[in-house]
Amino acid sequence: MVKETTDLIDMHNRITASQLEKVLRMQLDTLEKNPTLAKTLPPLMVWGAPGLGKSSVIKSIAEERRARGEEFGFIDVRLAQREPVDVRGLPVPDTVNRKVDWYVSGEWPRDEKSKGILLFDELTAADRSLQVAAYELILDRKLGDMYTVPDGWYIVAAGNRVEDAAVSTTMSSALANRFMHVELGEDVDAWSHWAQRNGIHPSVTGFIRFRPECLFRQEDENLERGWPTPRSWERVSLMLNVVPKDDEELLRKLVYGLVGNRAGLEFMEFHKLNAEFDDVREMMLNPKAKINIPTKIDRKFALCSAMCYFLWRGKDTEESRQLLDGFYRISLKLSSDFASMALTDAMSGNGQISADEAKSRLFYHPSWKDWQKVHGTALKRTYKL
Repeated sequence: MVKETTDLIDMHNRITASQLEKVLRMQLDTLEKNPTLAKTLPPLMVWGAPGLGKSSVIKSIAEERRARGEEFGFIDVRLAQREPVDVRGLPVPDTVNRKVDWYVSGEWPRDEKSKGILLFDELTAADRSLQVAAYELILDRKLGDMYTVPDGWYIVAAGNRVEDAAVSTTMSSALANRFMHVELGEDVDAWSHWAQRNGIHPSVTGFIRFRPECLFRQEDENLERGWPTPRSWERVSLMLNVVPKDDEELLRKLVYGLVGNRAGLEFMEFHKLNAEFDDVREMMLNPKAKINIPTKIDRKFALCSAMCYFLWRGKDTEESRQLLDGFYRISLKLSSDFASMALTDAMSGNGQISADEAKSRLFYHPSWKDWQKVHGTALKRTYKL
């Protein structure tokens, strides 16, 4: 009964990556509008299994602010790699006044007008002495009389759960009661949009769309070796760009080492299919090219992932226009479910094109009206856009 109740609680405060981003933006905006709330606004504790990208999501918010031209800081403190003195400071005897002063670490933000995120990553991997050292900074936003966290900085912590078979210690009730707790869960749509923005290889994004249960899986996996997580799939993408294309045997071994044999075997078969779509870019650029829509589901996922990967990677203005033209030509031949999926992924943009810019280019394109006539009903029904 206790286990069922705990599972129910975890489900109720489980959030997606996009919801976590929304919470962080909300808290930061609140601090910016009213800095006096710094001491009462609850810091955030993000729970989740290893590899879900907890710290990456948090860091992305800081990068988002800097991309807008803000002076925004991000300090990542890995408590498990520190000593208590690194957090609390160095005690220095004052023999004249018979007391002890503390020399505080120089990494803590000093400018009272500054703003940013102070992340205590791997909080649950730190032993109790380190957690105690972080108490005062997290609870009271200060270290004795020597240091106070500027009001513009929001404190966040992240850690693994005890049941994840990762390094984890129980958090004290005093520290736990100070946080607002959320649990990050896997979300294929949110991850796919992130992957689109961050140049993840189309074989990986297409495979996860095709086999969403492989995004994150611990059951029946060897957790001492590679197993499927968002982080390990990101590294598979990197290997696809590093390993020579003619060395499939080496690539296979490295993929197995990252995501395990079961997911690795499925992925490598899918990757072979995706390799057949190396000409997708040419098909998008050439208006006279014959468009053949595959009949098998896995090949449709491979085609859509390749389209979205190439879409915003034009070498110049003319080529960018041609790629967008080709995207619509192919999309109009797809079934509505796949066309809707491709469009929503394309709306995420990439590292060079923001989501707002991507939407503007898509929705102001002459073919958008034709696309709506063919697929609009399915898009509204499936994605509520």
